[in-house]
Amino acid sequence: MQDVPALRSLFEQYLADNLIDKEPKALYEPFNYIMKMGGKRMRPVMALLACQLFDVDAEAALPAALSVEIFHNFSLVHDDIMDEADIRRGQATVHKKYGLNSGILSGDVMLIYAYDFLRQTSRAEAIPELVNTLSQVAIRVCEGQQYDVDFEVRPSVSLDEYLLMIEMKTAALLAGSLKMGALSAGANERDQLHLSAFGRLPGIAFHIQDDYLDTFGAPNKVGKRPGGDIVQNKKTCLYIRALEVGNDAQRAALQKWYSEPSSNEAEKVKSVTAIFTALGIPEYIKTLRNEYQQRAYEHLAKVSVDKDAKAALYGLAESLLVREL
Repeated sequence: MQDVPALRSLFEQYLADNLIDKEPKALYEPFNYIMKMGGKRMRPVMALLACQLFDVDAEAALPAALSVEIFHNFSLVHDDIMDEADIRRGQATVHKKYGLNSGILSGDVMLIYAYDFLRQTSRAEAIPELVNTLSQVAIRVCEGQQYDVDFEVRPSVSLDEYLLMIEMKTAALLAGSLKMGALSAGANERDQLHLSAFGRLPGIAFHIQDDYLDTFGAPNKVGKRPGGDIVQNKKTCLYIRALEVGNDAQRAALQKWYSEPSSNEAEKVKSVTAIFTALGIPEYIKTLRNEYQQRAYEHLAKVSVDKDAKAALYGLAESLLVREL
């Protein structure tokens, strides 16, 4: 079995061999630009790992792996347009470099190619279910993105609603990547189900962890100054939980801080963080993250292959989720 670095290299070569080199250049250059921009390649690697769990050469899942990575980058192109973002992975976003219209149209053609590559899957009988899986994932991602947009203007959002949004927007594609890799190998439905759950639950846990680290993470480990979400008035799970359990005075203070621009960002971060701490939010968030993580490992344990074969997937999840927050 190939390890994660080897699978990542395998995928990068497959990607390089399948970049779109045809006219019109104005359509396909932005496509190739973002696909060559790099990233961790988490989703395609997960698809390849899932495939080789079942004693099938990982190359069988390369079309599915490329499909999920193209879809992921398509979603980033359109997210950056919606967020009016200028930078992605340290480089200019597609719409910033090529223009808004090219960004929209190139994103559209990426979505089409995400489906088109599935036709190259060697197990022809798996293609209908691969297409169905990608479609269900795509729908959930779009639904999650809409919820995220809605939550920005809604006066209140419950923690359950927020976690559902995370599951749709972020975790659904991780789950789909593992399922599509398993489908490429001919895995049974039970194993597909457990692998899908194993992808979904760490995706939620990772987002919860990211919310926590933005406020309480050590700058030397997180790589940025704490409190960015607070400064930007983002309704993270910390803020939502604090509104649910705080008293009237604490809720009023939080809502005031999050409703007005602050001339003193340091004071704002300090005051909001103090409320979070007084309400026991850090401990609650750690527990919540760990619950999702543990449930994920329980699903992985139920996949009917040798434990040693699952070590790489376990290690990949561990690399996403730091043990101590």
